[in-house]
Amino acid sequence: MKNNNQVQEIPVYMFLGFLESGKTTFASETLIERGFTEGEPTLLLVFEEGIEEYDVDYLESQNIHVEFLEEENLNTDYLLDLQDKYKPTRVMIEYNGTWTMDKLFGIRVPKGWTIVQVITFVNAQTYDVYMANMKSIMMEQLATADMIVFNRCDENTKRAEYRKGIKAINRRAQVIFENKDGVAEIDEEEMELPFDITKDVIELEEEDFGIWYIDSCDNPDKYVGKTIKFKAMVHKPSAYKKNEFVPGRFAMTCCADDIAFIGFKCYYDGAKNLTDRQWVMVTATIDKEFYPEFEGEGPVLKATEVALTSPAEEELVYFT
Repeated sequence: MKNNNQVQEIPVYMFLGFLESGKTTFASETLIERGFTEGEPTLLLVFEEGIEEYDVDYLESQNIHVEFLEEENLNTDYLLDLQDKYKPTRVMIEYNGTWTMDKLFGIRVPKGWTIVQVITFVNAQTYDVYMANMKSIMMEQLATADMIVFNRCDENTKRAEYRKGIKAINRRAQVIFENKDGVAEIDEEEMELPFDITKDVIELEEEDFGIWYIDSCDNPDKYVGKTIKFKAMVHKPSAYKKNEFVPGRFAMTCCADDIAFIGFKCYYDGAKNLTDRQWVMVTATIDKEFYPEFEGEGPVLKATEVALTSPAEEELVYFT
C-alpha cells in the first residue's frame, strides 16, 4: 500500500558552465524540441542571463515556469515559495558559472528535491583561458558533473588531452565533443596502448601508468582477470580497512598546476605494514566492483605481491 505521507521525489537537473558555454541553448532544445517535460509542471530556475534567451511565453504555455533569480534569492524561503506556487514535478537549474557550488549545496532545498543529473557545458574555444584564470571554479564544475559537453569544437580542439585530464579528476563523467553545428562527434577509435595486454603479465613502464589508468576506467571489462605489474606510490585513506590501500601516482590533469593522485583500490593482506608515500612494485590481478561514489563498477586490484622499490625517475605521470 502506498504511504500517502511519503515525500514525492522531484528530480533536479543542473546545467553548469560559464557564459556562452551553451547552457541555455541545450535547455531550450531539451524543453521545447525534445518534449522532455511531457506537459508536466516544470520549474526552470535561471541564475544567469546570457546571450541566448528563453521564450518565456511559449514555455509558460507548455506548463514550464521560468524564474530568473539573483544571488539574494538563493535561499531556502524563496525556493519554498516557488515550490508552493508552481508545485513542479521536476526542476531544472541553469546555474551561474561564476558562483561556487556551495552557494546552492549549502542551503536547505524543498523536500523531495533530488539532483539526478549534473551537466557541465564547456566552450572548447575558451577552455584553456578559463582553466588558466578561473581554475578552481572550472575544476569544481568538471568534478561535479555526470556529463561534460565540449561544444564549438574544430580541428584545433585538443580532444584527447582534454578528455584524459578530465578522466583523471572525474572518471565517472561522460565526455562529449560537439562540432560547431552542434553535432556530437563520436570517436570510435580505440586508444593506442604502449603496453601489450595479451601477455600473461602486463608490465607497465613507469610513464605508462596514466594511460593504463584512463583505459581501465573506460574499459574495465577488458582487464578483468588479467595480471598486471607496475611501480606506484602507497596511499592509505583513513577510511580504508587494514588490508586495503591505493597504489597510484601523481598525475598532471588539466594544466601544469593541477596535480591529482590517481589509482585504484587494492586488496593486500600485508597492506597494514605499508605507509603513505612508500614506493612499491605491485603484482596484482584485476577485477571490478561497485563504487558508490562513482555510481557504477570500476577496476579493483587484488595483489599477490607488493615489494618495496626505488622511486620512479619522474614523480609525475602524464596522459600521452
